Amino acid sequence: MKKHFLALGLAAALLAPQAAGAEGFAINEWSAEGVAMGGARMFAEDDAANVAYNPASITKVKGEVMKSSATYLSPHGNYKLYDPYDNKIESGKNKVHAGWAVGSYYVKQINDKEWFGIGAFPRFAMVSEFERGSKASTNAFFSKLNGVSVTPTYAHKFDKKWSAAVGAEINYVGLELQKNLQMKIHPALPEINGTTQIEGESYALGWNAAANYTFDDKNEIGVVYRSRIKHSLEADLKGYGTNFGEDVFGNAYGVVTLPDSWSIGYNHKFDKKTRVELNATRTNWSTYDALNVYFDRPLVDVPSFPAIGAATSKAESPKNWSNGWRYAIGVEHNISDKYAVMAGFAYDQSSIPFDGGDFLVPTGNRRTYSLGARYNDKKQTVAVALGWMDVGSLDFKGHTSDAYARAHAYDSFTKIASISYQRKF
Repeated sequence: MKKHFLALGLAAALLAPQAAGAEGFAINEWSAEGVAMGGARMFAEDDAANVAYNPASITKVKGEVMKSSATYLSPHGNYKLYDPYDNKIESGKNKVHAGWAVGSYYVKQINDKEWFGIGAFPRFAMVSEFERGSKASTNAFFSKLNGVSVTPTYAHKFDKKWSAAVGAEINYVGLELQKNLQMKIHPALPEINGTTQIEGESYALGWNAAANYTFDDKNEIGVVYRSRIKHSLEADLKGYGTNFGEDVFGNAYGVVTLPDSWSIGYNHKFDKKTRVELNATRTNWSTYDALNVYFDRPLVDVPSFPAIGAATSKAESPKNWSNGWRYAIGVEHNISDKYAVMAGFAYDQSSIPFDGGDFLVPTGNRRTYSLGARYNDKKQTVAVALGWMDVGSLDFKGHTSDAYARAHAYDSFTKIASISYQRKF
């Protein structure tokens, strides 16, 4: 029974569409309790989702526990486009393209000092869609990154104060990018009007490590490091009508490095019923310096103008994002032995510079407000949470192939709803 439960949970996490409205592809919604506390969930008692939030805290699990969670994210937003003279040429909004972040976790206490855990959850994912006939579509009208990390973890409790964990990360990404190609490449040639689609997937390896230190019965700190992960993506290239009305099919290749991060957390118990967590995470988004994709054949092939073929055999897009911080606070209060309420707030700094933004992730500084509740008995736990993310505004520069000089994204927000179920064996 337990083996079937775990297999089904991991399969659900691997196969379900992982979607996001979060900036920089970063996902923090790994359980309903985590959503409710704004992501400040590093020191939970008897919670299998500690595999995701803080591997060193799986030493707080007693016995054997399995958990599954599903978080619904629905992004909304508006934009305006401007020409080189700063005249508005178009306004519109993103098409609501909601999705799910699914997680499955298993933790087993081996003895008084050793624990094993494994999780399957998304760390990086995103989805955005805009009208196919808009000028924004020359940058991107559909973008999707599905992601899931599988993290086998070993944790050791050295004494009453120290515990630590180390784990591997098997990271999968599936990427799909669609955009319109509308450009005048030469005065003697007709205008190019077509659509490009790049779709591929990649697996890569990373690792993580964590440590907790307990000062006394009321105070505890912890730190978590997650390594950067380098993906070499091989993809299918489809250019519909890009070669003066003719279709082009080939292969594409690109390299993307997902960033490493440091998280530090502090837990304070006011009494047996109420506690508060503080959390700060630094993500080194500077690894996302460019999104360059190279093709094995040009989208536009003009033998008499070889420079055109060379120029359309690649899609280079500098990003040069800066490193950023995420701050969160979460409160948990036990109303009784079976019921608890939670609340949280998180603030994410935008890492996107003016000349590195695009319609893949058009977000600014974000503020997330959340509430949740939990029921538990000796064998099972059920939790629900609701959140609202103010995604903020962002101005960014158009690329040479875009039909605008500057874009302004504004009034953007994401609705969040989450549910988790955990069972002890």
